[in-house]
Amino acid sequence: MTGRLVDMAFTLGGKQRVTLELNGDFREIWDKLHLEPILDVEVKKHREKRSHSANAYFHVLVNKIAAETGESDDLVKERLVVAYGTVARDKDGCTVGFKLPVSVDVHGIYRYTRCFDTREENGKLFHCYLVYKDTSQMDTKEFSHLIDGAIEEAKALGIETDTPEQLARYKEEWSQ
Repeated sequence: MTGRLVDMAFTLGGKQRVTLELNGDFREIWDKLHLEPILDVEVKKHREKRSHSANAYFHVLVNKIAAETGESDDLVKERLVVAYGTVARDKDGCTVGFKLPVSVDVHGIYRYTRCFDTREENGKLFHCYLVYKDTSQMDTKEFSHLIDGAIEEAKALGIETDTPEQLARYKEEWSQ
């Protein structure tokens, strides 16, 4: 749900009281939670999700790169997301990662990972992975960076990309 901060006041006990104006119906959440003694609260800057036109353009670039390199579309997309995408973070801002025994194929679990270390524990080897956001979870800034990386790779392969004017128009559209 989106909204805006309206006001902040201080209670006599030194606590802060924040007023929000919400762009949606909050009544059901209120009914469920208003009697709870403690809640986790998160307020963050709103960023639009990537647009359908940006997503389509990214997939055109992926297709062109795959055709030129002989890789599958899925492999090119995975490689681009890991090279130019955004590392996933939990609600506290901590980097998301995991470890698996070296015998386990990570791609059977999640596609967008990067192995950053191999460790031995109790005589067993483990690969340690960073997790990257799926493209559907990226905001416009993150997705724009991913497209910029895909454009650079396409240009390095001699693949025709849109003109700078067209790219500026796409980015303008994505940020609205």
